[in-house]
Amino acid sequence: MALSTLALTGSAYAGTGVGDGKGGGSEEKGGSDDTGIYAAAQIQYSGSVTKNGSTGNVTSSDVNWTPPPCWYAPYLGAKDFKKKMSAEIEKAKNTPGMGGTAGTAIGQLEQHYEDDYGWTDTPGYKDYNVDKDGEGMFWAGVENPNEPDVLKRGSCTDLPFWVANGDAPPPQYEEAIKPEMLAALAYQHMTLPDTKVTLAPAATTKVNLPTWAWLDKAVFDEVQATAAVNVPGFNIQATTTAKPVSLKLEPGTADAQTYPASGACTINADGSIGEPYAKGKSDETPPCGLKYLRSSGDGTYKLRATITWDISWTGTGGAGGDLPDGTFGNEQAVTVQEIQAVNR
Repeated sequence: MALSTLALTGSAYAGTGVGDGKGGGSEEKGGSDDTGIYAAAQIQYSGSVTKNGSTGNVTSSDVNWTPPPCWYAPYLGAKDFKKKMSAEIEKAKNTPGMGGTAGTAIGQLEQHYEDDYGWTDTPGYKDYNVDKDGEGMFWAGVENPNEPDVLKRGSCTDLPFWVANGDAPPPQYEEAIKPEMLAALAYQHMTLPDTKVTLAPAATTKVNLPTWAWLDKAVFDEVQATAAVNVPGFNIQATTTAKPVSLKLEPGTADAQTYPASGACTINADGSIGEPYAKGKSDETPPCGLKYLRSSGDGTYKLRATITWDISWTGTGGAGGDLPDGTFGNEQAVTVQEIQAVNR
């Protein structure tokens, strides 16, 4: 828009205090001032999510898929927005060197919110819509703190706009927060359980001896993470669900065979993967496992076990769909010894 390059933009409304992306094992709610008016709408995370605001450990199998780098979300009620923006405009007016084009832009910004000055796709407001306080909120851009590309993260630069309670944001704001965006953010913050498979023999095996590998259903099950925005007049949420579908074994050395040959063990009908070793099966080929062909010597091999998770989501209004599969794996040390024979 006409004022997108104005230096005032960053200090005035560039996502300050809006949905900072921080997660936790329990919900984190937005704050309100002494009058009860919500000052900002934080995204609330619950379920199996990171607790420090960082991304989770799940990795998308689609390298071209990423959560939204920024979005527009409820920011301030009319009275609070007027107080905030008026102070920023006054500060800009008194900044040395704010003349010429910059001074004109500041004047237009003030007219935009005070005197109904607008553009083709951006209607103006009379006295910051104060007469409609409590009937809606001004929305503003929010940066995804976990987006590494600074340019993408700061691309939601439109001026704050008004959305009445119960209304959808104007269609030109494609980045306005919606259930599918929340689903992607829940995906980004989802934490999956460690993938430590049970082995038989356990940590130490023998050269050319089939090693059985399995995961019980009780060890890993579906995982859910929810992201929500709840402010007066605007409430949406999305729950992302991850279900394990396969286990891939990577022995950590080329001198090994996997069962099956692809190393990918599919999920069983009961939700488990592989089959526990039982006495009398030493001559059988494990449905999921591996066989080392060379000793690990004085060291160990780093067996990597990676689970692929089928990920879907449901959200407000019956929305839902599929997201790219996710993967998460762990390494575990395996000692491989030569079989000792006794010569007589």
